[in-house]
Amino acid sequence: MTNTLTNTFGATSTTEDVLSGIDLRGKRILVTGVSAGLGVETARSLAAHGAYVIGAARDLAKAENATAQVRKDATTGGGNFKLIELDLARLKSVRACADQLLAKGEPFDVIIANAGVMATPFGHTADGFETQFGTNHLGHFVLVNRIASLIRDGGRLINLSSAGHRYSNVDLNDPNFERTPYEPFVSYGRSKTANILFAVAFDERHRDRGVRAAAVHPGGIRTELGRYAEPGRMEKVIEEINRQLAAQGKGPFQWKSIPQGAATSVWAAVVAPASEIGGRYCENCHVGHIVPDDAPITAVSEGVRGYALDPNNAEALWKKSEEMVGERF
Repeated sequence: MTNTLTNTFGATSTTEDVLSGIDLRGKRILVTGVSAGLGVETARSLAAHGAYVIGAARDLAKAENATAQVRKDATTGGGNFKLIELDLARLKSVRACADQLLAKGEPFDVIIANAGVMATPFGHTADGFETQFGTNHLGHFVLVNRIASLIRDGGRLINLSSAGHRYSNVDLNDPNFERTPYEPFVSYGRSKTANILFAVAFDERHRDRGVRAAAVHPGGIRTELGRYAEPGRMEKVIEEINRQLAAQGKGPFQWKSIPQGAATSVWAAVVAPASEIGGRYCENCHVGHIVPDDAPITAVSEGVRGYALDPNNAEALWKKSEEMVGERF
């Protein structure tokens, strides 16, 4: 499944560039969040290259409509596509989904934890967790750990994170903003840092059987993800980014297309050498470098904050997450 041309991919590579010449027949891949944007394209490109893709979504009717092309391309490419219900904001739904998959007992080569919400107004999941941390991190934490035994030896976990992890480290003393004033992008940052730290800790626990985990930043893409951000907020963020880029003598920010955004997910899932990406943060189809914690937040310039890859931080988050969901893994 590796491709010797990994070095030739970059920010503008698409899923088709990355998967060119790759045959995924016989591979089973779980992708969460297949009712819009990146999740649909991730599932489509993998199924089009022969993979059996199980797509998880909260709203099955919406996902059914959104994935018509996925099914067509799966048929043409020798792959397969099925849906399963999963609401990451309800642990009851997460556990039911895991139970269903465990009952079937069919192994996975890759899990791509793609679903998520961004910059939502302050709120709580069904279990009382702050919405973004609960949905983006804790929902996936429970799902993936419950079905970890289904990941084949040599398999992979790919967590969708974001350059937005730079807005904030996790706050294990106040994960639900009970004492901290709520700020939508700080909350988003905490949840995206958690996605990276979860990959670090999962990689540490499972690498002895060849299972590796990585986090990926897809890039800036216009998807449904921004639907909760207050009007004008994204424009302000982009203005600030362009100011910082100009100060560095760089051109203005470019949005990625959805096939470009999903490229890093599929690259890390089935193309990149496992040893290269295990326990790491990837962007633009390569492994990201560490930038200082006080480097500008410019949400699109490359690099990962050290706190997001810190093994001690990862272990502390794991313990706190277990405590919050009431399960040991």
